[in-house]
Amino acid sequence: MSDSTQPGSWDGPWYRVRTEQFEAAFLPDADENLEAVDNVDVEVRLRDGSRWSATMFTVAQVEVLMKRWAASGEALGGRYFWCSHGLIVRDAGISNMTQVLTGLIENGDVTQVLHRLDD
Repeated sequence: MSDSTQPGSWDGPWYRVRTEQFEAAFLPDADENLEAVDNVDVEVRLRDGSRWSATMFTVAQVEVLMKRWAASGEALGGRYFWCSHGLIVRDAGISNMTQVLTGLIENGDVTQVLHRLDD
């Protein structure tokens, strides 16, 4: 997997990362440490102009949510996790998540994993 990411930049509430293959627009909290992000929405625009989306979670964040739901009673007392268009990754951080997106594109899996957005 190539490491072609460039440093990102803020564009309003979006943190945009541009690579040779795609642009990813992440929506973290404004005061969040970008290398600690563990739950974030992302829109990916490929070179062909198609747009794709996901909500990316770390495994650790899924565990935090399930424990919270065990206490609140949500999701059958935290016995399951479900999220439309969810993508679970091992490591936190925008750079790690960008590497996952790069790998999905390079392996041809992006269209099976992410949700296509209509223009």
